[in-house]
Amino acid sequence: MIDHGIALPYHRLHVVPAVVALASPAWQREVWLDPDQFEDLDYIVHVLFDDFCDAQDPLPWLGQCLRTKEEVELMARLGAAYGAVQDAVGADASDEVYLAATGWPAVMTAAARLAQVLVSNDQAALGKLHDAGFRWPLSTESATSEPGESAR
Repeated sequence: MIDHGIALPYHRLHVVPAVVALASPAWQREVWLDPDQFEDLDYIVHVLFDDFCDAQDPLPWLGQCLRTKEEVELMARLGAAYGAVQDAVGADASDEVYLAATGWPAVMTAAARLAQVLVSNDQAALGKLHDAGFRWPLSTESATSEPGESAR
């Protein structure tokens, strides 16, 4: 996969939605608290702290799945906000307890700012790919093109 600015774009495909989920109280209530759904807070924590990044120490992820120093700084703020809530409620607390914690709004605020920057930076990278001649779909012919006509 070609990407401008990161070595592990597939990691980023996990990081961005996890951050967006942390920024969305409606998503948290409707998905995380529904026992029939796969995603919960534990899943999000594994994505952001264990599997695809380390929100407690995001600097090594610069150029890997984080594009800019601003993303690193905002991820560190998110990690610190989450860590404060975890310290207050305990690592084994239920999702309901986390969402009701007095520090949870700070987690959502940090996630919202980071989500804004991540998505903006992804849009800029997509624009660079487009300017470099990469088009979607990746094939050069569209299903509706006439023979000899290239899709753009």
